[in-house]
Amino acid sequence: MRSSTPPTATTAAAAPVAPPPPRRWPRPSALIGARRRVGMNGGARLSPPRSFVSLRLRSAPPAPPPTMAAGGGEGPCAFWRRVSGAEERRLLELQAYGLVALGAGAALLLRFVPMPYGRYSSPRFGCPLPARPAWALQELPALLVPLGVAACGAAASRWPNRVLLGCFVLHYVHRALIFPFLIRQGKPTPFFTFLLALLFCIYNGYLQGRSLSNYAEYPSGWLKDPCFITGFIGWLVGMAINIHSDHILRNLRKPGETGYKIPRGGMFEYVSGANFFGEILEWFGFALACCTIESLAFALCTLFILGSRAKQHHQWYLEKFEDYPKDRKILIPFVY
Repeated sequence: MRSSTPPTATTAAAAPVAPPPPRRWPRPSALIGARRRVGMNGGARLSPPRSFVSLRLRSAPPAPPPTMAAGGGEGPCAFWRRVSGAEERRLLELQAYGLVALGAGAALLLRFVPMPYGRYSSPRFGCPLPARPAWALQELPALLVPLGVAACGAAASRWPNRVLLGCFVLHYVHRALIFPFLIRQGKPTPFFTFLLALLFCIYNGYLQGRSLSNYAEYPSGWLKDPCFITGFIGWLVGMAINIHSDHILRNLRKPGETGYKIPRGGMFEYVSGANFFGEILEWFGFALACCTIESLAFALCTLFILGSRAKQHHQWYLEKFEDYPKDRKILIPFVY
């Protein structure tokens, strides 16, 4: 006979319980590379990978509105936080490919049209500008743009990023703020040449500055890694060769002298484009230390353009001076 006793608490607890409603998870693409971390209360939560600084999961709360500047507009750091993410990272990669294509196209063009500057200047390329202010203004964006974007970069506080960004900035401190005042009797710069250099410095300043200050990631011991150390030494030696070669070129003529002379001493004993060789070595060392596609693109672009200019100089020397050293190479000692 069945008992009429009501079910006990144990019996009631064993009754089936309705399953919870299904949870809406973010798209799989948003979870690529995400890592799990344990919070202070022991619960696990997901956080986005560092390579995509602003990538947010769909389940995360909405971001606060951007900070408004005193003038009523969006502040610069709020703007850079808003545009940061996978889309800008992809844009930087495309710009790096474009930089390589630009260098290759310029090298091809320079085979038929001499670079219109210095001894090759021509009024066909626009009104002439004074050499010193033109040089300073065209190089200045490559100094100011990286500093501006680094102030709002999420990775700029890490030491490897700081050091690498500092290498880039230090080069342009010399090129924009020191080198122009060392120019002696520099020939005017055509406006077209000035404009091309200005646009290149803006383009590359944003590319390198944004990559290193917001996206490039390095392990904690990167500054002791052989890859970084080798690249940094290459950058340092290349910059020293570049500065020393420019010093030799500036002092070829004594005060009051005119005309051109054969450069001698330093790397000029081996190649006609010693200053170009130094700069190419500098940026390939920088690319090795950075290990980013953006820095490699800059090094390749530099090789294409400065290699063409070195060949142009070498041919000019051979035509100008009958006693020009026949064993002197164009750009790479003992090779080319």
